[in-house]
Amino acid sequence: MRSPRRGMCAAILTLEAIVLGLTTPVMIGVADVPVSTALWIGLGLMTACLVIAGLLRHEWAYYAGWVIQAAAIGLGFVVPTMFVLGLIFGVLWGSAYFLGKSIERDRAAAQAAFDAEQAEQAEQAEQAEQAEQAE
Repeated sequence: MRSPRRGMCAAILTLEAIVLGLTTPVMIGVADVPVSTALWIGLGLMTACLVIAGLLRHEWAYYAGWVIQAAAIGLGFVVPTMFVLGLIFGVLWGSAYFLGKSIERDRAAAQAAFDAEQAEQAEQAEQAEQAEQAE
C-alpha cells in the first residue's frame, strides 16, 4: 500500500525544488551573490530536494527534509523573500508529514481490526464445520 506521507512530502519537496532553483538568478541579480556561490546554494538545494524526494522510502530522509526546510528559511538572510517562502514550505512540509503519519497510523489500525475480524470469522466457520462433522 502506498504511503500517503511519502507522496505528500515528495510533492512538497518537488515544488520546493522549483522555487529553490529559481532563487539562483535572484541571488545573482538582486542580492549580488557571486555566480559560483549562487549556483552552489540554489542548485544545490534544488538537487537536495529532488534527491531526498526520491529517498523518502527511508525514515532518515524525512529528517533530511526537515533540514532542507531550515535551509530554505535560512536562505532568507540572502534573499529576504525566502523567509516567507521558506516558512510557507516549512508549514506545508510539516502538515504533509504529520497528516501523512496520522493517515498511516489510522490505516494500520483499520487493517489490524479487519484482520482480527477475518480471523474470528474463519475460526467460527471452522468450529461450525467441526460441529457438523461431529453430528
